[in-house]
Amino acid sequence: MSHLQAEAVRFAYGKDMYVLKGINASFELGKVYAILGPSGCGKTTLLSLLGGLDEPTSGVIKVKGENIQKKGLLNYRKENVAFVFQNFNLIDYLTAEENVNLMTKKPALPLLEKVGLTKEQAKRSILQLSGGQQQRVAIARALSSEADILFADEPTGNLDEETAEGIIDLLKASAHELNKCVVVVTHSQELAKNADVVYRLKYGLLEEDGL
Repeated sequence: MSHLQAEAVRFAYGKDMYVLKGINASFELGKVYAILGPSGCGKTTLLSLLGGLDEPTSGVIKVKGENIQKKGLLNYRKENVAFVFQNFNLIDYLTAEENVNLMTKKPALPLLEKVGLTKEQAKRSILQLSGGQQQRVAIARALSSEADILFADEPTGNLDEETAEGIIDLLKASAHELNKCVVVVTHSQELAKNADVVYRLKYGLLEEDGL
């Protein structure tokens, strides 16, 4: 059963400059979805709309059958959504551990270790970590959330191959073991191969891809 739906979603930057031209897609709990497409095609814009960070020019996005705009975008994000942003959106004066603790009452260290950080690195402020390490913190923070939908924008983009494989395994476990709906925008063919469903965004339209 569909948990999240996009129905005839269109989005324009200015008058008649449509980047999304009628997106129809369904997303279920317990699955990993990968959205592929060339740079600049609107993948991040679509993720922002699905995540309630922006409003479509026309069309409707529903969670559990309810229009998220009627539900209230703030309520939707608070109750249903966790993000891994491409620019991380971490609080730089806090440590890695403190950033994750903002999202959960559970101990942060085990999850940070799962994404490849050491205990020492977990105690460092964000500004003392490399870009790749910051990305791991952002992923750990999102995975710690109780939200049932996880959105990730290029979650393996700055990571080495071994760490990227571990992140892919965590995303799959979040869907298959924790029954989350995981939606990932990516250029990674490896991540796409591990997804349950692959969509391709091209010329403003979204189609299922049989990778």
